[in-house]
Amino acid sequence: MEVFQAIGRRKRSVARVYLKKGKGNVDVNGKTIEDYFKLLNHRNNIKAPFEVVNSEFKNYDLNINVYGGGIMGQSEAIRLAISRALIKENEENKTHLKAAKFLTRDSRVVERKKPGQKKARKKFQWVKR
Repeated sequence: MEVFQAIGRRKRSVARVYLKKGKGNVDVNGKTIEDYFKLLNHRNNIKAPFEVVNSEFKNYDLNINVYGGGIMGQSEAIRLAISRALIKENEENKTHLKAAKFLTRDSRVVERKKPGQKKARKKFQWVKR
């Protein structure tokens, strides 16, 4: 049985996904998907690539390692990694995933705070007199 491995990133999150044919077991950092992602929105974000390529989520076993960032960034990093793994499994999936914009790496990250300022762009209050 062949295992397809892919990496996805979003903000500060990095996700490694190992995808293989199986019975629908999903392991995220040693927990089930329901235990790790409490909100349905985040779980649907992860299942979306399978719906786009008309494949059953239950036909694959997923082993996911994710770290960094917040829950939303992690779910989007996992979505990108799953999309890349599905392409490795079947090249025909690329057209559907690209049309759904699941292969685009969103490179936006938080701008760093500058010295002498309150935040990245916000300045300290200044009074002339």
